[in-house]
Amino acid sequence: MAGPHPDFIPPARPIIGEAEIDAAVRVLRSGRVVQGPEVAAFEEEFADLTGGSHCVAVNSGTSALQLTLLALGFGPGDEVIVPSFSFAATANAVRLVGAEPVFVDIERDSFCLDPEAVAAAVTPRTVAVMPVHLYGHPAAMDRIATIADQHGLAIVEDAAQAHGASLNGSPVGALGTAGCFSFYPTKNMHSLEGGMISTRDAELARTLRLLRNQGMEQRYANEIVGANMRMTDVAAAVGRVQLTQLAEWTEQRCANAKFLDSAITSMVTPPVADGARHVYHQYTVRTKGNRDAAQQRLTELGVGNAVYYPTPIHRLKPYLAENGEPGPWDLPETERAAAEVISLPVHPSLTQVELERIAEGANLAGGAR
Repeated sequence: MAGPHPDFIPPARPIIGEAEIDAAVRVLRSGRVVQGPEVAAFEEEFADLTGGSHCVAVNSGTSALQLTLLALGFGPGDEVIVPSFSFAATANAVRLVGAEPVFVDIERDSFCLDPEAVAAAVTPRTVAVMPVHLYGHPAAMDRIATIADQHGLAIVEDAAQAHGASLNGSPVGALGTAGCFSFYPTKNMHSLEGGMISTRDAELARTLRLLRNQGMEQRYANEIVGANMRMTDVAAAVGRVQLTQLAEWTEQRCANAKFLDSAITSMVTPPVADGARHVYHQYTVRTKGNRDAAQQRLTELGVGNAVYYPTPIHRLKPYLAENGEPGPWDLPETERAAAEVISLPVHPSLTQVELERIAEGANLAGGAR
C-alpha cells in the first residue's frame, strides 16, 4: 500500500505563531486569566469588524448561537428557520433552547439560505431566521431582512465562517438582530477556541453578558438564571493577535481563490453574488463526475480535501422523524450540494507552487469516474 504523499498539502493550516504564544504566556503570568481585561479589549477591537456593534465574547461559536436565542426569549413552541446544509451546531443551538428548527433549501450558487424558501416556511410559530454565511459567502441578507420585517422575525446570523465578509458594503454580524462568530482553530482567525456575538441592541448585549456569566454582572448579585460560557483571557489574547492579521490573511485567501478560479477548469468553481465579499473560509467546488473517485485522486496527488457537509442536518439521527426517516423536507439543492461539493485548500499559508498543484490536481481529478 502506498504511503502518504511526501508533499501533502493539508486542507487547513491553523496558525499559532510566536506572537500568539507570547500573548498567552503574558496573560498566564498576569494571573488575570478569565473574563478580564483581555476579553474586554478583544470585544472592543472586534466591534470594528462588525460596524461598531456591541460585542460579547463567549467560549464557542455554538454558545454564541445558543445564548443569543436564549437572550431573545425563544424556547418551546417556537420555530426557527435554518438551512439543513450547514454544520449541526446551527440546528443544535435551536434545539438546545427548546425551540424547533425548520429546515429550508439553499441557493445553488451561494450555498446559503434561499429567501423564497424562507418566505414559504414562515408559520404563526416562526420567531426567527438563522442564515448561515456558509464557507465565507454572505447570505442574501437584503432579501431575508425584507421577509423578516414583514413577519416581525429576529435574524440571528450564523457567521462562524465569515469573519470580514460583507454584503453591499455592510459587514456580516451587523446585518441582522445579532451575529455569531466562531474562533475554532481552522477558522479564518481563531482564539484556540471561542466565539463572539455582535449586536446593535445594547439591552440584548447586556442580557448576553448576564447569561454567559451565571446571570450576574457583579459577583453574587445574580439577576437571571445564566450559564458559564465565558471566554478566558488566554483565548482573548490569542484572538487579539489574530485579529490584527485577519485583513492580510483575508486578502491572501481572496487572491488564492482568484487564482484557483482562473486555473480550475474540470470542476465548477464557486460563484460570488453581486455585492458580496466572499472571505473563503472554504474554497468549495462541485464535481462533474464521481466525487469519491475525485477525492481519492486528489489525495493520491497530495492535495488535501474535505466534504462540508456530506450529510445534511435533517438526515442526522437527532433530527429524524419517529419512524427513523427524514421529516417532510423538500430540499433538492441541499441534497445536490451534499452529493457534489469538495473543499480544496485556500488558506493564506499556501505557496504559488502549492496553488498550482491544487489546480492541476483538481483538473486531473475532475473527470474521475
